[in-house]
Amino acid sequence: MKLSIPTLAAALCMSVHTTAFTTTPGSLTQSIIASRSSTLLRAAELKAEPEGGDELTKASSSLPDSRMKNMGPDDEEGVFNFWLSAKADGNQVKRLRAQTEKEASSKANFPGFRKGQIPPYALPQIITFAVQEAIIKTCEESLEAYGLESLKGSAGEVTVNEDIKDICKGYKAGTDVAFTASYKGKFDAAVQATLAPPAEESPAEDVVVDVEVVAEDVEVVAE
Repeated sequence: MKLSIPTLAAALCMSVHTTAFTTTPGSLTQSIIASRSSTLLRAAELKAEPEGGDELTKASSSLPDSRMKNMGPDDEEGVFNFWLSAKADGNQVKRLRAQTEKEASSKANFPGFRKGQIPPYALPQIITFAVQEAIIKTCEESLEAYGLESLKGSAGEVTVNEDIKDICKGYKAGTDVAFTASYKGKFDAAVQATLAPPAEESPAEDVVVDVEVVAEDVEVVAE
C-alpha cells in the first residue's frame, strides 16, 4: 500500500524535514542517515513479537515505554539484528501536525482552492505525515536509548511493521503511537562499557595448612 506523502509535500510546497526513507515491497523502511527529501512509504503487515532474542538494557532515560531485543548476529562481523517496540510521543505528533498546518497555510497551493487554504481531504494526509515524522524520530532516539550505532546506506534500513494508514484512522490528537520495528546495527562499545556489570571478585579459597606435630621425648625427673 502506497501512502501519498510526496503528493502532500508537493501540494504544500514543502520538503520533508526528516531523515530519508527508502522503500521495499510490502514494508516501510528507513535509512537512519541525515538528509532532507520527500518521502514515499509502503506500510508492512503487522507482525507479532519474534520469539527468542536477548532483552537489552537501556543506556538512557529516553523512550521509557520501549523495549529492544538483540535477535542475533548478522552475516557481517560486528553487526546484529535488533527488534524494537516503542511509542511515538503523542505530543510530538501534535506539534508536528501543527507545524505542518502552519506551513500549509502560507505555502499550500491545492487546485480549486485559494492559495494557503487546506482542503478537508488533505487533513488525513497531514495527520499521516505527522505520525510518520514522529515514528522516524523515535527510531533515531532508540539508537541512543540502547547504546547502538546505525549502519550506513541501505544497510541501515529500518522496517516498521505497522500499517501507518490504519494507525491514522480515527487517530486522536495527543495520543501516543505504538509500533514495532526491526533494523541492523552495531553496539556502541563506549556506551556498552558503562552498562557492563562490574567483574565479580572470586571468593577467597580456604587455605589449608598442614601442621606437622613433632612429639619430643620429655624426660621426667622424679623429685
